[in-house]
Amino acid sequence: MPVSLRSLGENAVLQRLIATLHPACPMTVGPGDDCAVVPRDAEWDTLLKTDVVVEGIHFTRDTQPELIGRKALARAVSDIAAMGGLPEHALITLLIHPERDIAQAEGIYRGISALAAQFGISIAGGETSSLPYDGLAINVALTGKVERGRAILRSGGKPGDVICVSGPLGGSYPGTGHLTFTPRVELARHLMLHGPRPTAMMDLSDGLAVDLPRMAAASSCAFRVDPNAIPCNPGCSVEQALSDGEDYELLLTLSPATAESLCRDSELPLYPIGTLCPPTDESSHLSGGWQHFIA
Repeated sequence: MPVSLRSLGENAVLQRLIATLHPACPMTVGPGDDCAVVPRDAEWDTLLKTDVVVEGIHFTRDTQPELIGRKALARAVSDIAAMGGLPEHALITLLIHPERDIAQAEGIYRGISALAAQFGISIAGGETSSLPYDGLAINVALTGKVERGRAILRSGGKPGDVICVSGPLGGSYPGTGHLTFTPRVELARHLMLHGPRPTAMMDLSDGLAVDLPRMAAASSCAFRVDPNAIPCNPGCSVEQALSDGEDYELLLTLSPATAESLCRDSELPLYPIGTLCPPTDESSHLSGGWQHFIA
């Protein structure tokens, strides 16, 4: 009997697809983290990321084209930041119905170009294709670099580590935050280079209620969260902060001593919200968040 994607949900679908892969070349980090990591030279590793935005899922038909393009690239940059890296080169694939106005496509590329200039990214090329139905999707393939052997993974957390987020959560979608956010490259690089680095890190795109269990599982830990400690955007509830998604803040863990020092630094937007626990402990119950195919 056929098994639908909807019956599985995004996490299970990815696990089944990844199980079919057999990489031919060596990788430092393969599928399952925010980026893949492959060796480059004695100084740097290369980060590889691809991301897609789809009309009706990530933006609406009437969204300003420049903001669509900006978001398409910014999402991938946010994943580079989550590994502690710097973005470098992008390939853009545009899939669009032939009856759409060329002005929309031009606006999308203006938005992409503006964000690329902000982060020193070169647009190296890409692809365009027509769609047989009315719609729009943009895929971004992005490379980056990180100091050799120093990429921050989801899997480095340890029991006792303090869980932090890099800013208030909730209300980004259907508000405008999911279109105008600034990827946390600067903060991630500061943590990488000017203090004890995070033990684990990822970006918050599907909601804290989905992404925190992913990071804890990758680190073979349970977790405890204090709902009253979760920073919320104005007008948002804790439930929205847990479930809305599209925040593009950093979710990270720090050793207790590091957390005590860094979270006192008023210049760093770090908010402690809980701790990682031994895997035998029971995790806090979190509900909500986004999973493709079943959302």
